[in-house]
Amino acid sequence: MDEKIKKTMDKLRENRMKPFFAQSREELFDIVRELVKSDKLITAGGSMTLKESGVTELLMKEFGAAYLDRSAGKTKEEVDEIMRKAFVSDSFFASANAITENGELYNVDGNGNRVSAMIFGPRQVVIVAGVNKIVKDLEEAKLRVEKIAAPKNTVRLNCETPCAKKGECMHCHAPARICCSYVTLAHQRVPDRIKVIIVNENLGY
Repeated sequence: MDEKIKKTMDKLRENRMKPFFAQSREELFDIVRELVKSDKLITAGGSMTLKESGVTELLMKEFGAAYLDRSAGKTKEEVDEIMRKAFVSDSFFASANAITENGELYNVDGNGNRVSAMIFGPRQVVIVAGVNKIVKDLEEAKLRVEKIAAPKNTVRLNCETPCAKKGECMHCHAPARICCSYVTLAHQRVPDRIKVIIVNENLGY
């Protein structure tokens, strides 16, 4: 573990979030299994990291009876209802757009379901993030969203936004804009409710 990761984990602890480090996907899966072993309802926000890391597949295969996948919704109303159930879930999985070396989680959301569930509702929140998400401070976190995360996500989601074409944020007012809610999670009132698993590889946007 290099010094940057160690510093970030120490600062997460200071902010009353519980950090984990996974050297491999096997270690990541073991941590996930332990965290959700007694859960009756598991939900997740949209995340390329969860998909690329294999966590989504793990939850579907091993915890299918408890895992509520929003992709199972056939209509917008059904998807919205699944997203609302996140607030009463035992565990809510997501990633972070950036994690600062000061132990802050920085996220920008479109619908707001992901960031709102991180803030309140689920018994525990499990953040899975590759080492590529670690940045020096909030200024770098904002730049990371504007130049990497948001443009790539708009392309993936086929959003008609300037950043999808230009490759970086244009501070637009497009109807399809996905940067609507900006949330920084720092010192937490409920200790260890948020778990942060840092995986030793590059994952997601």
